[in-house]
Amino acid sequence: MTRTADVVVIGGGANGTSTAFHLTLLGARNVVLLERQQLAAGATGKSGALVRMHYTNEAESRLAFESLKVFRNFGEIVGGDCGFEGVGFVQLVGPTYAAALARNVARQQRLGISTRAITPAEVREILPGCEVGDVGAAAWEADSGFADPAATAFAFAEAARNRGATIETGVEVRRVLTEGSRVVGVETSAGRIEAPTVVIVAGAWSTSLLSPLGLDYRLAPHRIQVSIFRWPAGFTQRHPAVIDAIHKAWWRPEGRAATLIGVELGVAHGDPEKFDEGVDETYVASCRAALAARWPRFAGSTMRGGWAGMIMMSPDGRPIIDRLGPDGLWGMLGDSGTSFKTSPAIGRCLAEWIVIGKPSTADLAPFRASRFAEGRPWQDEDHYGRERLTISR
Repeated sequence: MTRTADVVVIGGGANGTSTAFHLTLLGARNVVLLERQQLAAGATGKSGALVRMHYTNEAESRLAFESLKVFRNFGEIVGGDCGFEGVGFVQLVGPTYAAALARNVARQQRLGISTRAITPAEVREILPGCEVGDVGAAAWEADSGFADPAATAFAFAEAARNRGATIETGVEVRRVLTEGSRVVGVETSAGRIEAPTVVIVAGAWSTSLLSPLGLDYRLAPHRIQVSIFRWPAGFTQRHPAVIDAIHKAWWRPEGRAATLIGVELGVAHGDPEKFDEGVDETYVASCRAALAARWPRFAGSTMRGGWAGMIMMSPDGRPIIDRLGPDGLWGMLGDSGTSFKTSPAIGRCLAEWIVIGKPSTADLAPFRASRFAEGRPWQDEDHYGRERLTISR
């Protein structure tokens, strides 16, 4: 049986559910969100879920700042609980990148972000017992922290449902339907849905929907991992979230007495239809080494768990947020492991574009799909190293 919708959103992660919620908030009617498994089953549910403003470019910092306003006031703006914990955030870089960090902090301050450069001595005050001899510069964000990624997606979905959206799980979209140069709906495992507007937010499962439309953005699915370590005896500090660009690692508290950590390692392409959700032994060792290098007390800490998930990397490690190909088709593609914290703003921008005709919350031009065909992939001048980004943070 054929059904109809005004907008179909494909993907039930944080970005998809945020888009559905914001569509209803802006007055869109008959919004249908389809998820092939369960809500937050993809990259969202496996995200490290840091909520930090520090990027090496203004565009992503702006999206993160707009999103922070939502995370910190989630109950009032969306409803429900996103599990946000404002433990603060520290960015560490080596001496080579001290000037770049200073420029990035100044750029973020001009946006209104509460951030400041701090000295290595101040880092030790915030992270007692950590090694700072190799730290050339650092930044501190008191308002940042982390959230519960699954709770965030659940809350966005429930808020969208309460405003009239239809949320369906266990329904796989098999193809986007077009007539001439226009989208006319989707074919699903539960039948056809006619719709003039479709939004693809399917993460690592996007390629099978894009390829039949002749769309190739050289996206590549990657398997990423995190590991959890129990705090050593006598350690009781619920520390802030940290990105350590020197040791290519990030970490944050997990529960009441553990730390969740990921390391930035290049990984082979993975198959989103078949991958091991567990954590590899060699990866655990790398995480322990990176954590102990910064915090020696963790050298003998007990591994308490970990997981692996799939993210979709773009060629330059930055997401694509744009109109795609046929009229009526939109996408948030190539999340590249860093788009949970920006999901409130991304969802609102897409909804604004669809309903109002242009995004007003932030400028999405840097995220345009055409940048690769233009030969202008994303490059930040004030970066902290050109290593490929392959971690969910």
